Amino acid sequence: MILKVYTSLLLLFLVNSVWTRTVRQVYDDLDPDHWSHYTSECPQECFCPPSFPNALYCDNKGLKEIPAIPARIWYLYLQNNLIETLSEKPFVNATHLRWINLNKNKITNNGIESGVLSKLKRLLYLFLEENELEEVPAPLPVSLEQLRLARNKISRIPEGVFSNLENLTMLDLHQNSLLDSALQSDTFQGLNNLMQLNIAKNSLKKMPLSIPANTLQLFLDNNSIEVIPENYFSAIPKVTFLRLNYNKLSDDGIPPNGFNVSSILDLQLSHNQLTKIPPINAHLEHLHLDHNKIKSVNGTQICPVSIALEEDYGYYGNIPRLRYLRLDGNEIQPPIPLDIMICFRLLQAVVI
Repeated sequence: MILKVYTSLLLLFLVNSVWTRTVRQVYDDLDPDHWSHYTSECPQECFCPPSFPNALYCDNKGLKEIPAIPARIWYLYLQNNLIETLSEKPFVNATHLRWINLNKNKITNNGIESGVLSKLKRLLYLFLEENELEEVPAPLPVSLEQLRLARNKISRIPEGVFSNLENLTMLDLHQNSLLDSALQSDTFQGLNNLMQLNIAKNSLKKMPLSIPANTLQLFLDNNSIEVIPENYFSAIPKVTFLRLNYNKLSDDGIPPNGFNVSSILDLQLSHNQLTKIPPINAHLEHLHLDHNKIKSVNGTQICPVSIALEEDYGYYGNIPRLRYLRLDGNEIQPPIPLDIMICFRLLQAVVI
């Protein structure tokens, strides 16, 4: 499982590296005599760097409307403006757009012209953080790989809005106004290649339904989640990084083996209401349990394998892989129990 996770991350790195080399080659092949042409068609309100001719910088200009985008542009920076609407007209010639940053504007759902986003057939990254959106905009380009909608007012996710986004690998919805009712069993249907889902800082009381099966990173911090359903993580067998900090989890809200999941390498349960350490898997590498109500730690009880068996197999057996353990902000008094060190031989840091 760990090999598969690292292979996926390596693949993403290689793809990005190839893309970067391709883009740089385009820049290197440009004839300096053409720079004057690029400058002449640059919108007056924006900046077109000669060394980066596929980029258009219109950020921090106090713009209320989007200027006409030249056909050559791949990367469009419009953050920190006063833009309220997205209409088709500025994008008529911009058929090669890969990246649009519209963070920190005043865009509303009513201000987005129907179909304007879905017509950007090559768009890979769409940033709409810190706007005035009340629902996920639709329809979206099927080419999208990252969609960032954090810090809006989103309380609704239209039915089927993600159904065709098979290329999407990252969806960021943190710090919105999502309730449990907004996340139905088919909400994330179609996100077959999603790797990171961020729904932190919303108003959820339950674990969301039907998380895409390929999800590696699931962030649910700062909600009001009280219960982990039985076998919840069997539906997302690749989840590796799980963050549930600042929720309302108690011992009773966690099934006996709720977090005993071999795929999870990093588990964060800080700022909850736990009085004991829940059972963990031997594959877990990082465990955050600070600022709960834990009074004592018994290494024999929390050790995911028998200490006696561990002694028999030594470093060649299935010894626990925990390297980082955070327990500060509880009611635990030092020193660290010896059986903790006997069980978790690979520990590099313990915060208590």
